[in-house]
Amino acid sequence: MTADVRLRRGRGSLGFSFFVQGVTFALLVTRIPAIQDQYGISDGLLPAFLAAVPVLAGVASVGTEHLVKRVAPSTVLRWAQPLVLLALLGAGAGTQMWHVALALGAFGLAVGALDASMNMLGVSLQRTYGRSIMLGFHASYSLGGIVGASAAWAGAHWHLSLFTSYLPAVVVLLPLAFVGSRYYVDQRAADRADTGPAEAAKGLGTGGFKLLLPLCLVMACAYIGDSTVSNWGAKYLKDVLGSSEQLSTVPYNVYMVMTLIGRAVGDLGVRRFGAVAVVRAGTVIAAGGFAVVAGAPGAWIGMLGFTLLGIGLCVIVPQTFAAAGRLFPTASDTAIARLNIFNYVGFLVGAPLVGALGDAWSYRGAMLVPMALVLVTLLYARSFAAEGARYGGGHERRVSDRAVDVGRGGNEV
Repeated sequence: MTADVRLRRGRGSLGFSFFVQGVTFALLVTRIPAIQDQYGISDGLLPAFLAAVPVLAGVASVGTEHLVKRVAPSTVLRWAQPLVLLALLGAGAGTQMWHVALALGAFGLAVGALDASMNMLGVSLQRTYGRSIMLGFHASYSLGGIVGASAAWAGAHWHLSLFTSYLPAVVVLLPLAFVGSRYYVDQRAADRADTGPAEAAKGLGTGGFKLLLPLCLVMACAYIGDSTVSNWGAKYLKDVLGSSEQLSTVPYNVYMVMTLIGRAVGDLGVRRFGAVAVVRAGTVIAAGGFAVVAGAPGAWIGMLGFTLLGIGLCVIVPQTFAAAGRLFPTASDTAIARLNIFNYVGFLVGAPLVGALGDAWSYRGAMLVPMALVLVTLLYARSFAAEGARYGGGHERRVSDRAVDVGRGGNEV
């Protein structure tokens, strides 16, 4: 098999993995009320269940940092993804409180390993390609989220049990993801030879983490913005802007569609204008979206704000992972595992922060807080510069212009 064919297969299989994760996560989060009803989880206890998932995911991301020093990220991803799917099915199959606690705990641990290893592979594959492709992977995730949310809506509309709603997705996606995992491509053999545990520690010690910290802050702020949309969009449109119950379900779908479109074309923007310019533009658009939402006189103007939020926020997270890979080329797996923790920090902080401010002050005013936090990205935009990376800054190289050693690619199942 030629190097170009192996890379194309690796890119396709990883893109499908992002898609599967988007479907899986959407099926879980959009059916939280049904899970609460099935297991009799009280309103007071529900936040503890929901918080446990990102906390355990952060723990697993730290563990993945050490695990990939001994096994390839492709191996971690190969086994983490089926575990996530099975945990989803377990969440819909139980009858007692400890059943769902066990299933959500397994989901959190598996999803932390999956998110970290998936982005490790994406960053290393982008480095091998020599041009920006990370936004395309995250576009696959957005597409999966739309498909998963639509499937969840159908399950709720037809009054299907959670197990019946989840089973088709698991039966179809699990074997496809497992077969596709044969074609994952790890970082090039030359890079792997230069990157042992000692080199990784040297590349990302205490001083190295200080260099990574701005990207960690950007990641957390981006996910505070994202969780604000997913957790408060419907309530804001209905209670503050006076929309109908039906219209209040639309903002998240609009947001996801916009993230799909923005990410689908975002790599072209990075190749043409550079990562710094794209991230700055996305930040300004996202901040403008929050400003429109906060000042909207009615529901349709509010919808415009959520549209802008999808277009703006969608580019920040993929480019943050890519920037970490460029900043620490010999310790990118370690950098991405640590950066991934702040994904969950933002998710944990965002929803309670906006809710507390909304109750104590006003929900319009509360929308200005994630706006201000997203604008922090402008202060650290230079961290996304691509000096020395040979891609992402208006310069890209073609894979076919040089001999490419893609190592072992995917291991045999």
